[in-house]
Amino acid sequence: QVQLVESGGGLVQAGGSLRLSCVASGRSFSTSNMGWFRQAPGKEREFVAAIGWNRSKNYAESVKGRFTISRDNAKNTVYLQMNSLKPEDTAVYYCNKNPPASGYWGQGTQVTVSS
Repeated sequence: QVQLVESGGGLVQAGGSLRLSCVASGRSFSTSNMGWFRQAPGKEREFVAAIGWNRSKNYAESVKGRFTISRDNAKNTVYLQMNSLKPEDTAVYYCNKNPPASGYWGQGTQVTVSS
């Protein structure tokens, strides 16, 4: 059973930065494609960024140039560095495999960006 635990969210002013972390249990992390997703109030969950087992990366258009995804396989951790945050980035952020697996969603971490 894989568990994913997100952390690092908080309240920040527009233009600020946050770094999210996601620690995964299980042995398959280093060979898994991982992603970050977010869900804003009243909206569906959406893709934010992904990193492959080979460290290839892709991003949603809305975060390109502002967010950076990375991973540390020795720590079973995937990160999301978020810079130049905007109020529209306010959401609960989740990590999961990419494409996401239904049984792997964690509690998420709340990011709130004030204007």
